[in-house]
Formats: sequence, structure tokens, C-alpha cells
Amino acid sequence: MENWTTSHDRVLAQRHTGSWMFLVEAARDIRTTGAIAPSGRALARALTDPVRTRSGQPLNILEAGAGTGAVARTLIGQLSAGSHLDVAEANPRFTGRLHHLAATHPRPVGHGRQVHIHTCRVEELDTDRRYDVIVSGLPFADFHPGQVKTIMDRYLELLHPGGTLTYFAYLGTRRACTPLASRIRAHCHQAVEGVLTGYQRRYATGCWTVWANLPPARV
Repeated sequence: MENWTTSHDRVLAQRHTGSWMFLVEAARDIRTTGAIAPSGRALARALTDPVRTRSGQPLNILEAGAGTGAVARTLIGQLSAGSHLDVAEANPRFTGRLHHLAATHPRPVGHGRQVHIHTCRVEELDTDRRYDVIVSGLPFADFHPGQVKTIMDRYLELLHPGGTLTYFAYLGTRRACTPLASRIRAHCHQAVEGVLTGYQRRYATGCWTVWANLPPARV
């Protein structure tokens, strides 16, 4: 019981620290985080559902844009024997925290060689690996349409045939930003939605709304 309590307290402390760190980075540059708080547990669960549904199978998994590790924590806890998780995060302050998370996760995974943290953008990732599941935490709404297309095409290159990509967008972001943004900014946001809609029409197999997140999100 003491061991469980210690692990539980450690997780709560890590989440609290991660939330503060995320808030600091959001204040530094909201464009690099795309939100003012990490993903909630309900959103993390929805994003990692393809891993959970294939529980027990050895999987190659990639998370891009991991932030302080809200989703990575869930992924690490779901890793089965023989699975491998690569995490790509461009912010070096976040990757420092991700290394700590991987090393201190209360559910250890093998010899610690199942998780690798990469300080880079996913476009720059070079692991010679293809993935069964890719989880994207990148704030597409804050990117230019060309960037979104480049990233989505990169995801498709990295996926195994039949693999699954999950990503999300916060609800109401275009309506929320348009009155305060310039006309060019609003047009850019609408163009990004158009790019993502094109991929969804060609490849999407499901769409879910997670209301129990701040703000609510569509996965």
C-alpha cells in the first residue's frame, strides 16, 4: 500500500509540475504550445485508444509534440513487451521533463530501452523505423497550411500500411480567434482546416468529441 501511495503521489506531483511548466511555456510563446494547459486524461485516453485496443501486441509507436508528457505518460503505461515508443518534441525544456518522466514512470517498462526522447520536429525525425500508431499533439491551428501538409505527409510516410494516426483540434478555435485576429490570420486558420478536411475525407476512420477537456477537443 505504501508503494502504491508513493507512486500515486509522484504522479500527482509530476502532473502539477507539468501543468505549471506548460503554462510558463504558453506565456513565453503560445504558438509553440497551442494551448494554455496540457491535455487532460480524457483526451489522452482518446488519443491513445489505438494502442489500448491492440494491448499485448508489440507495437512501434510515435508521439509528436509531446509537450510536458500528459499523453506520453499514458502511452508509457500501455507499452507491452517488445513495444517501442519514440517521442519527438522540439522544445528542449519540454524534452528535459520527458526524459525525467520516462525514467521515473511508476510503471517501469523493461530495461528502459523502450522509450526514446528526440529533441527535434517530426519532419526532422530519423529513426529508420515505421510505426503502427502515431499520436500527434501538434497545434495545427497555429501552423501555416503548407506546414500542416508537410507534417501530415510525413506522418503517412512513417506509418506502417494499416497503421493508425490520431490527432486533435480544439473546438471553436476559428470562431474564438477570428474576431481578435487579423483577416490574414483568420484566412490562414480556415485554410488549415481545409487541409485537414482533405486528409480526413481520404483516410479518416473515426471522429470523437472529448468534452471532458479544457477546452473540449475533437479527435
